[in-house]
Amino acid sequence: MRHRIAAVGSGPAGLTFARVLHRHGYPVAVLERDPAPDARPPSGTLDLHEGLGQLALDKAGLLAEFQALSRPEGQAMRILDANGTVLRDWRPRPDDRANPEIDRGQLRDLLLGPVDVRWGRGVTQVVPGTRDGVLVHFADGRQETFDLVVGADGAWSRVRPAVSSVTPHYTGVTSIETSLDDVDTRHPDLARLIGDGSVAAYGVNRSLVAQRNSGGHVKVYAQFRAPLDWHTNLDLADVEAARSSLLALFDGWAAPVLDLVRHGTAFVPRPLYVLPESHTWTHVPGVTLLGDAAHLMPPLGAGANLAMLEGAELAESIATGPGDLDKAVRAFEEHMWARASRWAKITMAGLERLVSPNPAEALALFDQVQPS
Repeated sequence: MRHRIAAVGSGPAGLTFARVLHRHGYPVAVLERDPAPDARPPSGTLDLHEGLGQLALDKAGLLAEFQALSRPEGQAMRILDANGTVLRDWRPRPDDRANPEIDRGQLRDLLLGPVDVRWGRGVTQVVPGTRDGVLVHFADGRQETFDLVVGADGAWSRVRPAVSSVTPHYTGVTSIETSLDDVDTRHPDLARLIGDGSVAAYGVNRSLVAQRNSGGHVKVYAQFRAPLDWHTNLDLADVEAARSSLLALFDGWAAPVLDLVRHGTAFVPRPLYVLPESHTWTHVPGVTLLGDAAHLMPPLGAGANLAMLEGAELAESIATGPGDLDKAVRAFEEHMWARASRWAKITMAGLERLVSPNPAEALALFDQVQPS
């Protein structure tokens, strides 16, 4: 008998889960609040690790297509100090495929394929333990029941309250995102500064990171320690006011580095939230969580990779297991909790070093992760 399975959220976790199940012949409904795939512009680029995100794509039968789309040259990383001095300039070998980059939009389209995504189906509440299964309430007033609901709906998951009362807390670090378009033509000096991959400059409790996407698009992230309400008297929708405020925060930094902010086209605040490093819950039959919904951590390259691998592993457990759906989910959760806790500790410690009173900590972390 085929189970009624739903994944809430069409991010990397939910789509990988659905795609692997589909490969094994299992139907799954992906419930997504956005009305269409292109309702919001996908943000940024992801580096998919060989033993994590790439392994998940292999389980989905998509590794070769990923390799054709990805940018191995995007692994390049240049480290500067606040004066613009180049401290490290690491470039991958031509055959290096450890962490190639891919735009989030390209990855989404790759995973979508034949997956059944029900667009415009915003979930408001999940109620386990009803007579007919797990009851899902939608924003439009409709309801539907499933045998398993997988919460892959991110930091502010609507599924999480069905298994856990824990909510994300602020790390003390805020990231402001801006963008540069057609960088090679419009800003050739910045294009050279950024190179094929990323450039990062570190100061006291501050960092500026620029990351090349495909098509000459660059994402810039200004990170700093501040109270959550630091921008109370600032209208971030006012581009010039936001730019001036950011430039003041980075006052004294080298002009070429600050040009990453001066040429930004819009400014989006992204305060960094996390869940407790060892977030677990008492197992609830019919409901589980993946990715940020389960273990929100600082965005240091692990989150999406873990989410995708978790989706693939849970799908395989369901598809190839002995048929006991609840037993498969229980075993998956135990495995996920242990691995995610290790990564949560690593990424939180990494954030402390990357946005630190001592900028040398960021350089030391880079040398530890990517030795010359």
